[in-house]
Amino acid sequence: MQDARRGHRSPPLIGLTGRRVPALVLGVPHGWADAPIDAYFGEYAQSVTAGGGLPVHTPMTADPRELAQRCDGFVFSGGEDVDPVRYGGVVTPATTVVDPARDEFEIALLDAALALGKPVLGICRGAQLINVVCGGTLMPDLAIGQGDSHASYAYPRTYRRHEVRFEEGSISHRLYGPAISVNSFHHQAVDRPGADVAVTGRAADGVAEAIEIEGAAVLGLQWHPECFDVDPAFSWLVDVSRTQNTDRQDAA
Repeated sequence: MQDARRGHRSPPLIGLTGRRVPALVLGVPHGWADAPIDAYFGEYAQSVTAGGGLPVHTPMTADPRELAQRCDGFVFSGGEDVDPVRYGGVVTPATTVVDPARDEFEIALLDAALALGKPVLGICRGAQLINVVCGGTLMPDLAIGQGDSHASYAYPRTYRRHEVRFEEGSISHRLYGPAISVNSFHHQAVDRPGADVAVTGRAADGVAEAIEIEGAAVLGLQWHPECFDVDPAFSWLVDVSRTQNTDRQDAA
């Protein structure tokens, strides 16, 4: 979109997914405890803004196809487990409370975004969702204490506790170099990659930490880059969203 007043293009619109929770979490007055609240962790929006984009929250009541048309790129955020039924698994005692409504909305939104060639950054659950939508599977549970202990929530979210190494030639390698230390807040990870999904970053114990879709501007990160002050993944998303949007406008 051209901003005639300032003579330059407006920042790209980056859609951010969230979750729906009861208003009880806010300590609202009696009678309002069951009112639906759309909740979004602010660090996602802060990171998009710092990268030069304009963050837009995507409530689950919106039409996923319309959102995919209007937004220039997307961040699929972290959260509860994707329903294991979606990839041929079963619920186990380690499965978190699943949210079928969120799964349905985000899968439809991701399908629409991919079909339109919109850039996508998936974080934690978002990375796992990308793989599931592409027909892949997930490791159902990474037990605390095994390998890099990915499932441990003992450390602050800004603490970098294990190393991830990246494949040369990948988006993640271009952004981070050969290796980076990351945080760990997940008990699941990509198992069998889906169609055209490549694992481009792994922890020392072999757990997939970065995935990409071949030939597409799609990056999935298992850690939480929004917890750090500056992370190049958000600048990458904004830049490629701006470029692709400009190309579409010029072609119109």
